[in-house]
Amino acid sequence: ERRQGVPDQRSNARRWLLLKANFEHILIIIGLHTSVTMSKWALLGLAIFSEIVATSSLKSTDGFTKLIPSVVVLVGYCAAFYFLSLTLDTIPIGVAYAVWSGVGVAGIALISVLFFDQRLDAASVVGMGLIVAGVVVLRVFSDASIE
Repeated sequence: ERRQGVPDQRSNARRWLLLKANFEHILIIIGLHTSVTMSKWALLGLAIFSEIVATSSLKSTDGFTKLIPSVVVLVGYCAAFYFLSLTLDTIPIGVAYAVWSGVGVAGIALISVLFFDQRLDAASVVGMGLIVAGVVVLRVFSDASIE
């Protein structure tokens, strides 16, 4: 029996599907919706890009007290997880997450050097080089990443 004012699971599922359909409609309008020809790796690239934009905008939110940077962060992370989720029917989750997080770490490090005047020591550069090498090995040589 349903309590007054508390939505049931079916109602929540319907809301989620409606939200997802609306988001996909927006993506179609702006030309980012997946088509049959769009590679799952390109979608993973969009997920990585969205995550890098969101993470690099975190500092400018000033503890989520500034509206525009806060919206950029929230939309960026939502887009990152959405695009990541679209890859998981083809790319194994372990591979997708390893590539997503590895390239994201290297991308954020590059952004921090270029835009936030942060310095990387030799150990940081070597560590990120190993992360990128790991991503290359996963993508090129691993049978687990075959589409």
